[in-house]
Parts: sequence; structure tokens; C-alpha cells
Amino acid sequence: MNTFGRILRMSIFGESHGPYVGVTIDGCPPGITLSINDFILDLGRRKSGARGTTPRLEKDLPNIISGVFNERTTGAPITVLFENTNVRSKDYSNLVKHPRPGHTDFVAMKKYKGFNDYRGGGYFSGRLTLALVTAGVIAKKIVPQINISAKLIEAGGQKDINAAVEKAIEAGDSIGGIIECKAKGLPVGLGNPFFNSVHAVLSHLIFSIPAIKGIEFGAGFAATQMTGSKHNDNLMDENGTTQTNHAGGISGGITNGNELLFRVAVKPTSSISLPQQTYNFETGQVEELIIEGRHDACIALRVPPVIEAATAFVLADFMLIEHQV
Repeated sequence: MNTFGRILRMSIFGESHGPYVGVTIDGCPPGITLSINDFILDLGRRKSGARGTTPRLEKDLPNIISGVFNERTTGAPITVLFENTNVRSKDYSNLVKHPRPGHTDFVAMKKYKGFNDYRGGGYFSGRLTLALVTAGVIAKKIVPQINISAKLIEAGGQKDINAAVEKAIEAGDSIGGIIECKAKGLPVGLGNPFFNSVHAVLSHLIFSIPAIKGIEFGAGFAATQMTGSKHNDNLMDENGTTQTNHAGGISGGITNGNELLFRVAVKPTSSISLPQQTYNFETGQVEELIIEGRHDACIALRVPPVIEAATAFVLADFMLIEHQV
């Protein structure tokens, strides 16, 4: 239920305002160098603090408690813990009976019969992406020959991201964004048709990231406006290099050796400062909801390293399946 992967497997655990969040990774090959310093860059990119992100600041210092000895992976499961220290759970007490529109408060209450940890969104919180980024750092170490990079290319429907974020902050509202991800150095032949295609498996993990609402590969939805003669990627050599990359590096669910290219849509943060009219289960009436707490005006600002991590984890798993690691 909370585990992903076939050979390289991860389980994420913890809640936003619980004592810890963390990840256990099984299937990592032995002998890979790994230390706390390896995590600092990507964890830092995910952290809040920039304009438009939540003022909740956590140290996010990884505590490697198993699977690494003398800064080398042992082949045993790797567990990494992060302590939650900067929490303000009282900000969420009114949301138990008056759930936030657009958030998971209502469905979590119903599915788990009111026993769910609602503080900070509990297990549904974007705080859990810390575990995903951690898994991605390890995956990148498994496949260093693959270069993965993701960036925010649009926010609030604008290319000027800073201006869009400032406008949202001034309005007390939130905005979404589009993130583009590229992966270079992939071999030909990863993936299978249909259920274990690279499209399918990667989309599975990408959609596990909170706030993701869409994904497109290569030309994506623009392909519907193209003819076959324009969309087809002409082969240029015996290695499969193509003149264009409308397929996004995947043909029939299998990597074709070209750059993997996809974009994801990130929705606006549900928690906003503006008053909202929504149902109150305690009174049985639609009433005004004022959301307290610390939230992102544009969560998309912090999502690129999470997308990279998910991509790295999926590709590392495929590489291990194909015995290319």
C-alpha cells in the first residue's frame, strides 16, 4: 500500500506533525558510496524559505540508521529518518469538522473513520516529499550515467514566475505551475509494452506526489494538433538518434535512446488566506472558513527536486531490472 518499485523498492512513513518522517529503501546494490553530504544539495532545493513558500523551516538533517557502513551501502535495507521540530498543530484543530476545500481533510476523515492524523495534513502532507527526495538521491547514485534535471517553467499561467508569485502573495491566494523534466544518457530498451511501460510506471510515481494533476511526454497534448508527418521523429543514425523528439524519448513504452522529456502540472496549494464558504460538519451548515497556519503560495517552486527524485528512482529500478547497473 505504501511501497513502490520492483527490484528497487521504497516505503515512506511518518506524518507532517509526527515525531519523524522517513524512508526505507530495499534493493540498493552494495558498495555504493553514500554519506550525509550526498543528500544536502537536493534536500536544500526542496526546503522552504524562499519567497512564496511556507515559513515553516525544518533542519531536514538526514539520519541514516541502517544499510550504510563506512559510507558504503551494504545491500541491506537503507532507512533514513528526519525529525519534525517546527510544528504548530493547533492551527489545524478547526479543520477536523470544517475541512478545507481542495484538500484531503474530508476524504481522509471518511476513509480512515476519523482516526487519521489531521495535523498539517498528516500522511497526505507535502512534508512526505522529503522522503521521496531522499530516495531519489540514492537512486541517482545507482545510475550516475543518467543526468536528470527539472525546472519550473511557468507559474500561475505566466513565464515571469517571480511576478506571478508576488501577485498571489498580495492577493492572499495561491497558484500552480508547470515543471519540465529531462533525462539524458538513457539506453535503448528500458520498459515493456502496456502495463510496465516507462510512461506508465513513471506516471504512477509522479502522480503519487501531492498536488500533481497532469503529465505529458514529448509533444504531449500539442500532438493532437499535429499531423503524423510533423509528429514523427525521423531516425538519423543506427543508434536511433532522431531529428526531433516529439515522442519524448519513449516509443511504445520503451526508451529509444533519446532524451526523456516530460512536463507535469502542479495545482495551486489548497490552503489559502482568503475566506471560503464550505460545509461545517459540526453545525451542518455552509459557513465561512478561515485557514490558519503556514502554507505555500506556490508549492510548484519546491517540486522540481521531487520530480527529479521520482524520475531517478523509476529509471534506476528499470536499469536494475535490465541488469544494466
